[in-house]
Amino acid sequence: MSGRLIAVVGPSGVGKDTVMEAMAQADPRLGLVRRVITRPSAAGGEVFEGVNVAEFKARLAEGEFALHWGAHGLFYGVPADVDADLGAGRDMLVNLSRGVLVEASLRFPGLVTIALTATPEVLAARLAARGREDADEIKRRLARAGSGLPDGVPAITIDNSESLETTVQTALAALYPVRA
Repeated sequence: MSGRLIAVVGPSGVGKDTVMEAMAQADPRLGLVRRVITRPSAAGGEVFEGVNVAEFKARLAEGEFALHWGAHGLFYGVPADVDADLGAGRDMLVNLSRGVLVEASLRFPGLVTIALTATPEVLAARLAARGREDADEIKRRLARAGSGLPDGVPAITIDNSESLETTVQTALAALYPVRA
């Protein structure tokens, strides 16, 4: 049996990591992919492995990433060991950039994409609350928030403007429909 890679995408501040963590806690069939990012581990937010650019590039050259991309002045990598979890039949949640979805769908047949959305007011409040961006960066991120998915990438779209519990239950119901 093979697990599914489940890409969770959406604009900055939509709550991707919070939703993924809550989903994994709510359902033992789900695991979390711990990304490698070129920012200090103390930066907060998701649980990730922080590395410098030189280490990231060395690991990339060694083939340690199943996927990688750059965004917002940082590099992101999905460790290649995700293949072992998927091969063991475990569904794995990963926070991906919308820009890498086509590559991800080629690398991981059966990729499932959950596209989280939220109102502009909710996004702005969440970005301000996390304290990682200044006002100008928040404006730039909000301007990009409406960016769509690449053509041909199907997705389950879920509004995360309301309660976390509602979002998690909606996502789990979409991933694991009850069969009569």
